[in-house]
Amino acid sequence: ARKFKSTKGQIASLAGNPRAARQVVRALHNSSSKERLPWFRVINSQGRISLPHGAGFEEQRARLQAEGVVSDESGDIDLQRYQWRPGG
Repeated sequence: ARKFKSTKGQIASLAGNPRAARQVVRALHNSSSKERLPWFRVINSQGRISLPHGAGFEEQRARLQAEGVVSDESGDIDLQRYQWRPGG
């Protein structure tokens, strides 16, 4: 099964607060290791990896590529192709 990606804002909206994208980041950061959350599947609303080079960008890009997600050198990902759509 293909693993689709979500944006931070999309998760915040589904949780009931569309303006809480930063809280989504905080929750992923604080809980990913302990809860084994797939943090690397969450990208920004522009369809781009937000992490800086040398501080997680390469790991996130590699994990996404391992799942078949294509991105360019700057971490841009085609949301039309890969974005998760609930119920769809």
